[in-house]
Amino acid sequence: MDIATLLGLIVGLSLVVGAIFIGGAVDVFINLPGMMIVIGGTLASITVAFPLEEIVQAFYAGFKVFGVRKVKARDVINIMVKVAEISRREGLMALENVQTENVVLKKSCQLIADNADPQLIHDTLRIEINAMRRRHQVAQDVFKRLGGLAPSFGMMGTLIGLIQMLSRLDDPTSIGPAMAVAILTTFYGSLLATMLFIPIQAKLKARTLQEQLNLEIIFEGAKSILENNNPMLVYEKLSSFLGPKERGG
Repeated sequence: MDIATLLGLIVGLSLVVGAIFIGGAVDVFINLPGMMIVIGGTLASITVAFPLEEIVQAFYAGFKVFGVRKVKARDVINIMVKVAEISRREGLMALENVQTENVVLKKSCQLIADNADPQLIHDTLRIEINAMRRRHQVAQDVFKRLGGLAPSFGMMGTLIGLIQMLSRLDDPTSIGPAMAVAILTTFYGSLLATMLFIPIQAKLKARTLQEQLNLEIIFEGAKSILENNNPMLVYEKLSSFLGPKERGG
């Protein structure tokens, strides 16, 4: 589990809720019409902008941001060094029996065992990288659009509330509820965008870059094993992907 993501969300929401409690009346921040405008309108609009399948995939990817710990580049390098050790000790054919949940790594081991041309490995992993980036880009686009739609519907709710208020100036008792809708919808939209949609989009983008780096490491490791399966040389080459502090760790 990614503790930092979950902790950041909990702390942020706790600060907002805490400030509301300190200010007194909590029930004034609960407005059903405002929630209907912002949440309902945002979800309805996103289904117009994207196919339902892509929306489901995006929300699934967003959920995984909280539940899956990112794989560090150093961990991938260590795995490739172990693969090099197996190939050096037992031969390239032994890599066919390597057990891993990483589909790309499994495919790389199979190509190495088949003594494939380095260019074939390069082309295969490049296809994997491009396919991964396309999948991730869809999820990023969905949450980026959600981050723009929520405040927009918040402003729409504000306009609705102001229209209702101005149309009933002769009834002072109606001004308060109408103004509540006007202000709270903007609050709801801003909260959803700044605390949920935009951060998830940024996290997904960071995960994409990290996964792309990991795939590049797998490619370079596979090529190095074919060229020279000395584990020390493989590590020295792949360690170039790490920062100075990580190399010394």
